[in-house]
Amino acid sequence: QVELVESGGGLVQAGGSLRLSCVASGFTFSEYSMKWYRQAPGKEREFFAGSGSSASGHSTCYGDFVKGRFTISRDNAKSTVYLQINKLTSDDATNYCCARNVIYGQGTQVTVTS
Repeated sequence: QVELVESGGGLVQAGGSLRLSCVASGFTFSEYSMKWYRQAPGKEREFFAGSGSSASGHSTCYGDFVKGRFTISRDNAKSTVYLQINKLTSDDATNYCCARNVIYGQGTQVTVTS
C-alpha cells in the first residue's frame, strides 16, 4: 500500500526558508518519479517540481511559474523527497503535497507572515 506523508510546513516569516519533506512507503522509492504540487483553496492542484526515477538519473524539472527559489531533491535511502523553499513570500502560502503518479499525500500547509 502506497503511503506518502508530508511534513515541514508551518508558520514562517517572509524572507525565511523551509524544507518540506515527503516520506514514502509501500514501494521501491528509487524506481519512481516523485512530484510536488501546490493547491490553494478553491483552485486546481498545480504541478510544482519533479524528481525523476533512477532510470532517468533522478533528473529534475519545475513548473513554468517556479522561480529559482525552489529546489527539489531526494534521499532514496530514506525514501524521502524534499522541497526547499527560500526567500518565502506571501504568494508561497498554500498547501504543498507530494505525489507518485496519481497518488497524493495529504499535504503540508505553509503560512507566511509579514
